[in-house]
Amino acid sequence: MKPGILFVIVGASGVGKDTLIAGAMTTLSASGLAAPALAAPALAASGRYVACRRVITRAEGPGEDHEPVSPQEFERHAAAGGFLHRWQAHGLNYGLPIELRAELEAGRHVVANGSRGALAGLMDIVPRLVVIEITAPRARLRERLLARGRESAAEIELRLDRSPDPLPDGIELLTVANDASVEAGIEKLVAAIETAAARMALRRMPIHAGRTNMAFLPLDSSAVPAATYAGSGRIELMAGGRSVRAAVSMVEPGTLLGDDEIGLSVEAFAALALPEGHRVSIRRTPTPGSRALLCRKIDGGRLCADEYETLFRDIVEDRYPESEVSAFLVKTIQNLDDVEVVAVAQARCRFMARIAWDAPIVVDKHSLGGIPGSRITLIVVPIVAAHGLLMPKTSSRAITSASGTADAMEAACRVDLNAADVARVVRQTGACIAWNGRLNHSALDDVVNAITRPLGLDSNRWSVASIMSKKWTSGSTHVAVDCPYGPNAKLKTLADARELCRVFELVGVGLGLTVRALGTDGSSAIGRGIGPALELRDVGLVLDCDPAAPSDLREKALTFAAEILSFDPAIGDSTRGRARAEALLASGAARERFDRIVAAQGRTARTEPGPLTHIVRAAQAGHVTAIDGWQLAGVARSAGAPAVKAAGIDLATSVGQRVAAGGALYTIHATGAADLDAAIELSSRRSGITLSEVFETV
Repeated sequence: MKPGILFVIVGASGVGKDTLIAGAMTTLSASGLAAPALAAPALAASGRYVACRRVITRAEGPGEDHEPVSPQEFERHAAAGGFLHRWQAHGLNYGLPIELRAELEAGRHVVANGSRGALAGLMDIVPRLVVIEITAPRARLRERLLARGRESAAEIELRLDRSPDPLPDGIELLTVANDASVEAGIEKLVAAIETAAARMALRRMPIHAGRTNMAFLPLDSSAVPAATYAGSGRIELMAGGRSVRAAVSMVEPGTLLGDDEIGLSVEAFAALALPEGHRVSIRRTPTPGSRALLCRKIDGGRLCADEYETLFRDIVEDRYPESEVSAFLVKTIQNLDDVEVVAVAQARCRFMARIAWDAPIVVDKHSLGGIPGSRITLIVVPIVAAHGLLMPKTSSRAITSASGTADAMEAACRVDLNAADVARVVRQTGACIAWNGRLNHSALDDVVNAITRPLGLDSNRWSVASIMSKKWTSGSTHVAVDCPYGPNAKLKTLADARELCRVFELVGVGLGLTVRALGTDGSSAIGRGIGPALELRDVGLVLDCDPAAPSDLREKALTFAAEILSFDPAIGDSTRGRARAEALLASGAARERFDRIVAAQGRTARTEPGPLTHIVRAAQAGHVTAIDGWQLAGVARSAGAPAVKAAGIDLATSVGQRVAAGGALYTIHATGAADLDAAIELSSRRSGITLSEVFETV
């Protein structure tokens, strides 16, 4: 039988030792306190822990439950060999009953309140001594001592000024900060005790478990109550500064593992990278408090930012099984009210350090996307930078569309910049247009997307929290948001767009940002080109003030440039912002700034539209009544976009224009014959352009 551990809990007066010990050991002590739900499963119900009731020459009263005796009774008890250990402190005699020796020899762990000055004598008389020091901020200690009412304010200050007794060399010490709620303190103490008690020898199991780390416990484990770990979600194995989290399965006694061993699947063993036989500690994960939060949300409750942070961190650190994360995300993503969407955004902000820019105003722009050809960022950024506002813009690549902002910019220069590159480019030019994959990476999004995308889960409010937290971490102070609406856009109506604009601005306030969100017409494609090189061509035409530039692309870019410039107190409103934006465009300053940004990021050979082409023609005459941007994006993707920057389609018409029978609707560009054939085949089934059935007569 492996002997038990003596856990001695130490800490300054007022630190809360008695409360935490009673909370962790309620059902085994005589304190009469109600058992906290978080601690009961961990210690009391296991039968492996014993609470020590100390003998003290002090009368009964509030605080620690002890056996009160007179000094004479104490000495008679000591003379009869009734103490495992005894000491003096603060004019009182303290003793640990000799019966504790039998408990330790039987393999049970003993939890005792103790004193730092009495530890040296204990190290040689128990099999293993673990000291857990409870700490708390000075202000919290003062508050608790005053509430106890035993000492004056002056006496309390003297007590707080005392230097603690030094700890003996070689002591095994753990620290628990009791600086929050009582429940949180109890939870931390239980976790510390369990971690120290659950030390097991590591074994590599000849079992491959794929992506899921698996741990195996013998049902007759002498270190932990194995059966209680099977339904705990995950356990964490720790040693030498390394850790790994794993799901738990049981093995029959006396078969694959010894009673003090824990097995790991091949992948988990490799991840921990410790040799067989190495002693590791284990603990349940997530904590009971974290699990209580998850259950509350699944049951329809609300959480604050701190509580969401706790859950998000445990999810990112793989402390929950995927089934529980899925249940939590389904409930959360589909049920975020105004208060909670702000809380989620605030919690997300705590996962990345905020970039500090040496500027009072740092502007940014975001679009919900989904509108083919709407590449206004490449026009807005140089206009704003030419004015003098800082605009370190990070943008995405296409996921389901034919091009993203980063894809179009990559047709001219590098976009895969690291943080140092971005800082250099912004320092040189006042702006950048970089891919956000290397800069705004979110480990939380990796986990969430892996679960939600296969399930088809989506929420505009969840997206707002994600987007705005990234704007905050990128150092932005002022943000303009484009919320396009239309039959094929994410937002279907103007009312939908206005509501989401309100949520964007609400979350901005919650993060301390100035946000201006606009609902825009997303019923059709913007510009003529759809695909990176063709969209870059349209951007160039606008920057060059070419008469052939798409008027809708120019107008939308100027609208958002005006809004962003109005953040500058020297401009003040969008009317003056519009005039300033037009002037910067007309003077060539915006074109010059764009070229400087391209050069600073690393100019590449400009990608021209693909040389293989096919013109899609109207089967009959009529007026264009609708352009299905999603269908056109599908044709462009069939042609190779966005992976092939030269691929895409070039629109030859727009809504309201008349097209003759056989007239050009758009030209497909590709670089490979197979891609061109695929795009032609898709366009032949449905061109994506709707013509009226009323024809003009000649």
